[in-house]
Amino acid sequence: MTLDSDWILPDWPAPLCIKALITTRAGGSSTGDYTSLNLGWRTGDDADAVAANRARLRAVLPQEPKWLRQVHGSVVSDADTLTTDLPDADASIARLPGTVCAVLVADCVPVFFTNRAGTVVAIAHAGWRGLAGGVIERTVAVIGGHPGDLLAYLGPGIGPQAFEVGPDVREAFLAGDPHDAAAFTAHVPGKWLADLFLLTRRRLQRAGVQRVFGGGTCTYSDPARFYSYRRDRTTGRMAALIWREEADAT
Repeated sequence: MTLDSDWILPDWPAPLCIKALITTRAGGSSTGDYTSLNLGWRTGDDADAVAANRARLRAVLPQEPKWLRQVHGSVVSDADTLTTDLPDADASIARLPGTVCAVLVADCVPVFFTNRAGTVVAIAHAGWRGLAGGVIERTVAVIGGHPGDLLAYLGPGIGPQAFEVGPDVREAFLAGDPHDAAAFTAHVPGKWLADLFLLTRRRLQRAGVQRVFGGGTCTYSDPARFYSYRRDRTTGRMAALIWREEADAT
């Protein structure tokens, strides 16, 4: 089975053995609010439809994705050793060929990682809570090595024109770095518009990751293509996945 033409292949200078993919709403079996490729079990969608959608995705992958029970935290799981039990985690890392790291998203930014040698992959689910809690820094630390050897790619997420937040969110970031104020624009009294992409880039840069690609594709503003929890509440989830092939794979 081939990839759906609407799915996103990250445009970044990763080694050829590194494969990455972001699904969209296209190519699935779900209907109504979940049309059509909803991959989230805990969304209220029909279980048979979600199972069919996951089977559709699995057909283009080397093995079953190592899914997580995402809790907007900073725990990083070792995907190479995961079994069928879902860990409470918001990032995962793999060094073995064929292990598929995966996160589900519907406004939070999926952050892909690899190194120049293509010997490791990782992915992080970066919503504001995870970012403020250090999920980026923790993922970089677990990958190890020199952060300057890493590449990162930011997938679709809620854009800065749509992400209205209260003072608690702004203060959570400014407490760690007052310069993060640049990512917040006053909107209405007591509310700001937050640039999740800029906050993610700043976290990556502070962690030593200088080669950062992607970012800027807004899930909220494109309902035909992307699920958005902030926009719709009752909605599906997209998947962001990364894995490495054997060096001589074609």
